[in-house]
Amino acid sequence: MIRDITLGQYYPGRSVIHRLDARTKIIATFLYIIELFLVNNFRGFLIAAAALFAVIACSRVPLKFIFRGLSAVFLIIAFTFVINLFMVDGRVLWHWKFLTISYEGLSRAFFMAVRLVLLIIGSSIMTLTTKPVELTDGMEKLLKPLSKIGVPSHEIALMMTIALRFIPTLMEETDKIIKAQQARGADFESGNIVQRAKSLIPILIPLFVSSFRIAQDLAMAMEARCYHGGDGRTRMNEIKFHRGDSVAALLLIAFLGVIILSRQL
Repeated sequence: MIRDITLGQYYPGRSVIHRLDARTKIIATFLYIIELFLVNNFRGFLIAAAALFAVIACSRVPLKFIFRGLSAVFLIIAFTFVINLFMVDGRVLWHWKFLTISYEGLSRAFFMAVRLVLLIIGSSIMTLTTKPVELTDGMEKLLKPLSKIGVPSHEIALMMTIALRFIPTLMEETDKIIKAQQARGADFESGNIVQRAKSLIPILIPLFVSSFRIAQDLAMAMEARCYHGGDGRTRMNEIKFHRGDSVAALLLIAFLGVIILSRQL
């Protein structure tokens, strides 16, 4: 399950989505997340899902690879579904002792679960089709106007990109630690909640140590390459908007209009 996390990974390709400017994909992902929270009916979610699957088809990233990332967050989705299912009052559909399922609760639980699934997949598409270097440059370009008021745009972009880039690395490290502890006889599945929580200590301590070691190695590598922040930094490949980015922008505006219209209807 640890290896199934796809957020932060890059899937090599030459598709239309891969060739889009990183800034276009960052803005598109941000707007898509906002639009998901604007949707309040089945018609809107159907439109949002259709648009997302169209982007996936254009990206040529295998569906199996994308949906594999959902298995790692299945418990979070299931927990959100159950909480909304039993915590919303309304027309009673089923009642047993202190448990009540209402029509409004079932509707909200379903929509919340679908919203989370679409949000995770939509965010994964951005990282799967964008190289970490391009992602850093795109974020820095978008945050550059804020540097005039003292916001360190380059450092923020670099920090966010490193965080995304090292998610798969830390997941692999966690997987290695778990397998090493199981080979020594550790049991992470039996017992109650308290016992399972205690059994995670042999995983968390080595993971923290490994994380600090990776961070130190990265800092030393950056210093060895004379990294001094974004001042005077040049790029081997300058990012530029192309015709495909203009088409994507028009499609985004059209999609936003359709979502607002579906909300009104």
